[in-house]
Amino acid sequence: MKQRIITGVIAGLVFLTLLVLGDLWYAGLIVLVSIIGYREYMQMNGYMSFKWTSAIGLVALLCLTIPWGLLGLTAPLSFTAVIWLAMFLLFFVTVSSKNKVTIDQIAVILLGAIYIGFGFNYMIEARLSPHGLFWTIMIFVCIWASDSGAYFVGSKLGKHPLWPQISPKKSIEGALGGVIIAMIIAVGFAWYSPELLSVGRALFLGFVIAVVGQVGDLIQSAYKRVKGIKDTGTLLPGHGGVLDRMDSWLIVFPFIYLLDLLPN
Repeated sequence: MKQRIITGVIAGLVFLTLLVLGDLWYAGLIVLVSIIGYREYMQMNGYMSFKWTSAIGLVALLCLTIPWGLLGLTAPLSFTAVIWLAMFLLFFVTVSSKNKVTIDQIAVILLGAIYIGFGFNYMIEARLSPHGLFWTIMIFVCIWASDSGAYFVGSKLGKHPLWPQISPKKSIEGALGGVIIAMIIAVGFAWYSPELLSVGRALFLGFVIAVVGQVGDLIQSAYKRVKGIKDTGTLLPGHGGVLDRMDSWLIVFPFIYLLDLLPN
């Protein structure tokens, strides 16, 4: 527990410092973390030996994640073109290898590049948007509040399993507690900056962030259960890997931004 707390405090301070600094400091951290997350994903699926397919997936991931505008560059391809070209190249590897690299394998690799690439890209886009520091911190704090609330409420009041086949320790009471606490936290942000966020919109965003974040957590739990592993990596002692700690983030940020849920 001591190691877990120390690791969490240090990692949290570094992350928040770079988040506040923004620009290339924060973007560089997110790109680095995305590479580590992709490596965890590949190792979890046992595909590191397929070097060409790994490289294609990594290049696609970087094309999706790198903030080209922040570097003063134009993105070489649109998101749609990146995904299609990666798919084409992976299919070509399947054909050229005479099915030694199967369609099932390349499907998993392409899914990983999209899942991780989109998730981390929109963490950067959130920070670069107008009032980006406010929105990014609000989303992160609501996610953390939902996670913590679900844990503490579930440990005290949890009686009814939420989804025992996927995550036996999670309860319906804990999930509801996490949603309520996230909504309260979001309202706090509305009171702090009423010119940016109304109370009604805050309640809506807190609800969405908590629910979608918990779904993101269940997605990773389901995947780890299929693979028979406890953690996706060992980057953070006591906390596991990147995908363990950021599973909710990878789903919430694209969901919020692709569906244009923030106030204009």
